[in-house]
Amino acid sequence: MMDIKKVQDKNEKTSIARYILESLPDYFGIVETREQYIKDSADRIMIAAFDSEKPVGFLNIKQTGDRTAEIAVMGILKEYHRKGIGRRLIETAENELHGQFSFLQVKTVKMGVYQDYDMTNLFYKAMGFSEFEIMEDLWDGANPCQIYVKYLG
Repeated sequence: MMDIKKVQDKNEKTSIARYILESLPDYFGIVETREQYIKDSADRIMIAAFDSEKPVGFLNIKQTGDRTAEIAVMGILKEYHRKGIGRRLIETAENELHGQFSFLQVKTVKMGVYQDYDMTNLFYKAMGFSEFEIMEDLWDGANPCQIYVKYLG
């Protein structure tokens, strides 16, 4: 049975982030970046998906302005991809943020650079996010950053 819930305990947050991100080396293979995501997760809003008691995915939200927030990191175990978990995580996060924030943004690699990230771009578009801006050199020249934004109301 899949359960989606907000995680409050800081140690549980970092444990979930570590378990999921270390299981996704194709996306989170840069150790320094992965460790920063894990460290930062303790103080961010975390929504996580569980298959029974096993964490299978999560996202972290960080505040970026008075009325804006960002999906700072999101990961779902590979064997759970394309099962609606990402959709449920984002919908739960939107419900959590409604009334507190007006906009939710997310950054990913620009469409057309890597096939895996093209799927990610299509996912965010399907979730109602709109293309906002491309920042060619935010990360590095090989990974141009696509920013998406969604109005929360």
